[in-house]
Parts: sequence; structure tokens; C-alpha cells
Amino acid sequence: MTISPFANESETEVISELTIENHVDRVVIYGDLEISKDKTGLSFARRLKILVDEIVQVLEEDENLPETLQTAQQQIDLIDNPFA
Repeated sequence: MTISPFANESETEVISELTIENHVDRVVIYGDLEISKDKTGLSFARRLKILVDEIVQVLEEDENLPETLQTAQQQIDLIDNPFA
């Protein structure tokens, strides 16, 4: 399965124990991926490279790419605490 980076909020891909979650404003990668020196390791490495290359391509093609993207946590941190 191949995800379309930044295209939706519903795609997920798993490579061994590495999870890639697609979102419209970010791609989240977490978990573990052991790339062993064998055909399985080569297969994992190729899949990861294809995925990262696709992410880079989408980012490079976006002419309106912001310098940084404010996360939900950063937005929460900026709100004054009404209980303080």
C-alpha cells in the first residue's frame, strides 16, 4: 500500500514495526524499523526511501510552504490560563 502524502487524514502504512500516518498538514512516522543486511532489509529500505522521496517531492512542489507550521500544542501554550 502507498499513501499519498498530505492528501487526507485516513491513510496509514506500516513497514515492519514502523507506522506512517498521513494527515493533510503533516506525516507522522513512529515505531521501530530494523533494516537487516538481507533481502528483507533491502525491501524495507526501498519502501522507506520511496515513501520519504514522495514526501519530499510533495513538499518541494508546494509554492506556498510556510516557514513553520504551528501545532495544536503550540496553540494551546499561547492561550492565557483563565485559572491562574
